[in-house]
Amino acid sequence: MPFLLYVLALAVFAQGTSEFMLSGLIPDLAADLGVSVSSAGLLTSAFAVGMVVGAPLMAALGRRWDRRRALLGFLTAFVVVHIVGAVTDDFAVLVVTRVAGALANAGFLAVALTAAAAMVAPDAKGRATSVLLSGVTLACVAGVPAGALLGQVWGWRSAFWAVALVSLPALAALVRALPQGAPGAAEPGRTRGVRQELRALRRPRLLVTMALGALVNGATFCTFTYLTPLATEVAGFGGGWVPPLLALFGLGSFLGVTAAGRLADSRPLRLLVAGGVALCVGWAVFAATAGDQAATVTLVLVQGTLSFMVGTTLIAQVLYAADEAPTLAGGFATAALNVGAALGPWAGGVALNGGFGYRAPLWVSALLVALALLTGGTAWAVAARRAGSSAPAGDRGPAGDRDRTGDRGRTGGASLTE
Repeated sequence: MPFLLYVLALAVFAQGTSEFMLSGLIPDLAADLGVSVSSAGLLTSAFAVGMVVGAPLMAALGRRWDRRRALLGFLTAFVVVHIVGAVTDDFAVLVVTRVAGALANAGFLAVALTAAAAMVAPDAKGRATSVLLSGVTLACVAGVPAGALLGQVWGWRSAFWAVALVSLPALAALVRALPQGAPGAAEPGRTRGVRQELRALRRPRLLVTMALGALVNGATFCTFTYLTPLATEVAGFGGGWVPPLLALFGLGSFLGVTAAGRLADSRPLRLLVAGGVALCVGWAVFAATAGDQAATVTLVLVQGTLSFMVGTTLIAQVLYAADEAPTLAGGFATAALNVGAALGPWAGGVALNGGFGYRAPLWVSALLVALALLTGGTAWAVAARRAGSSAPAGDRGPAGDRDRTGDRGRTGGASLTE
């Protein structure tokens, strides 16, 4: 994998830390700025909305620049808004910085996903996607606990400063990668207009794949959001066990994207079917055994692994299927994932408010994955029937691509550093 891909993953690590770190900072932040805890919680919602809305919009805006300059612009904006957030004493300003940071994050990730796919051979998009998204999983393992620790020792502002600081090495590397000549050189695939790309993104198989990504990610965030009360109120763990359990889930997510990187390019359909069924069964088993501490520890790791293995494979399938939308595919894939990230916690909250107890989010997660399996299976059957036969021996993924990457016959895009 190109070294610059790991640089992008470092930036994604900082952005993932920013997205999730508030879970450990809200009480102190609320007390310092003189707002209620519930009001401070709006900062998380503001970031989520910014990601959903910003991903396609920022990807479209990024079309005005080549990929290097788009990445540099988005990452610079991300650093600046975190510095502003670290020094402000005005809660309203902090809300604005969270929205602006989410827009910058969404734009960066949207461009980075398409750039990562273009930096590698046409049959290695799954592996490239897994390397890039490993930044998010490492944020869950190390970034979020570290942010909470910094907040406890030096205050919530130190976590914002740390995110800006961690972003600087990636920013410096992107500056060095910029060409010395005049900007604006067209990249392969940029000759298509926005309308042409949007038409390509409306293809049924592509829409189904993004919907599956939203459902699977919704299941993941449904349980992850309510893991703390599940662990303490149902499994009986003390509060000190919560950070290790969150880190264990993060470790599972890292193992999942690593596994996807090895398998998503060669056997996507088999991975999605087997992994999806295992994921659905796992959430149901977790719900049934959540009162057992050993089972909880085991399933936190297993479900984290399966969730990100299946989710990463679906993102790779979006990139494979969206060759005719090279600048917008990453943005719409990012938006789909964040729709799930908003849908899952909301659905879990509805179940909790309905009086079904802290196991309820686990059952909701199982239901969302079951819905994804039903949707994907129905779409595959309809496509096979229209084609007059079932998929050939090479198997096809939900986006309609053959499992054996050598059969795709596609050519790679321009390298980020070319």
